[in-house]
Amino acid sequence: MLGGPRIVDLEDVEAREVVRIEFEDGRSASIWERFLLPSPSMFTFYNKWDPGMISLRHGHQSDHVVYVLSGEIMVGDRMCKAGAHIYLVHGDRFGPWIAGPEGCELLGILKGPGVAAFWSEQDMQDYVDLLAKHGARQGEVPPLTNTEPWMNPPADMLPSPIKGE
Repeated sequence: MLGGPRIVDLEDVEAREVVRIEFEDGRSASIWERFLLPSPSMFTFYNKWDPGMISLRHGHQSDHVVYVLSGEIMVGDRMCKAGAHIYLVHGDRFGPWIAGPEGCELLGILKGPGVAAFWSEQDMQDYVDLLAKHGARQGEVPPLTNTEPWMNPPADMLPSPIKGE
């Protein structure tokens, strides 16, 4: 028990660049994530997607919910606008994800410590091909710092290479 509610103001949580793509014309797009409640029993995040950001088809090691707060994002073949509720059962995969022309803001809640994403080799190849179709490639992101040990998947399990590794 925490003895009452735990209230976190979004502005008080560091935004971390967790995935990045780079376009041939010099633009880049990223996912900026804020870990609002990182705990082994529940993980809550807010993320902001830059316009045109693309993420691969993937899943997580837990049930989780994503709620579209603003903008729009294509999830697989479904356009999800503000107000959309996206649910994923532990072990399933969804995507790819493509942010709309204004980007989007999402709120996610994962049950348990299953924060690390997973995908198949085919999912990754499809992602690389999709990026190439959009004139983009994977970019590097800085390593995550000040995180709990259970939050740090091996670098080879991340969709963007880590700078300096």
